[in-house]
Amino acid sequence: MLENGLGHLKSDPKPEKQSMRRKSPPKKKKKKNTSAKGEEEKKKMSPEDALPNSGSTINRGSTTVEECERMIHKSMKRPMVKFLMESIEKAGCGIGRSFFKAVECDRVFSGGYCPGEGILVCSNHMRLQDDVNQVIIHELIHAYDDCRAANLDWSDCAHHACSEIRAGHLSGDCHYKRELLRKFIKLRGHEQECVRRRVMKSVLSNPYCSESAAKDAMASVWDVCYNDTSPFDRAP
Repeated sequence: MLENGLGHLKSDPKPEKQSMRRKSPPKKKKKKNTSAKGEEEKKKMSPEDALPNSGSTINRGSTTVEECERMIHKSMKRPMVKFLMESIEKAGCGIGRSFFKAVECDRVFSGGYCPGEGILVCSNHMRLQDDVNQVIIHELIHAYDDCRAANLDWSDCAHHACSEIRAGHLSGDCHYKRELLRKFIKLRGHEQECVRRRVMKSVLSNPYCSESAAKDAMASVWDVCYNDTSPFDRAP
């Protein structure tokens, strides 16, 4: 049972900063490089490696890969994105520009986190700078969870649900203005309802999680994971 959100999965403090791929990785979890050999790793990432529909909303629009790369670069200058990147560094995982990659996606999602590798942004599902910003923020929260946890298992429905709850709650995905644009019109209690809906969508895309398993997983971890706001002092 998750007693402290993902906090119970934290590894011991590290004496020095390490990349996502460690030369001598712990047996329980393999971290992958996101700073050294950046270009090589960047080429390896593909939509097939990303977490199944990991919570980012589909947007009705399209940009070229080159345009999307420029938008990613702009996103990296935003205070919240910079804070999350710094928090990942402080947690012991080095990341760089090659951590982010714009691609064209056949799968019906707008972005995803490839555990230990980096973040993909689907250019053909991006329209506005805000679309890219939101994908980057959501997926960086997954990356932060992956870094700070000693034994996070994305095939475990409860682990996956916990990170999706946190990403949905902390990223601003469920701000009422975004919900209105999605035509979900409910002012009272909209945020938690939105998070639950989007968590279910994501976890159901996990091949290891049936509908009943996804529902049970989300219910079992909801309170602790929704209230786990790390690395923020409180929900933004």
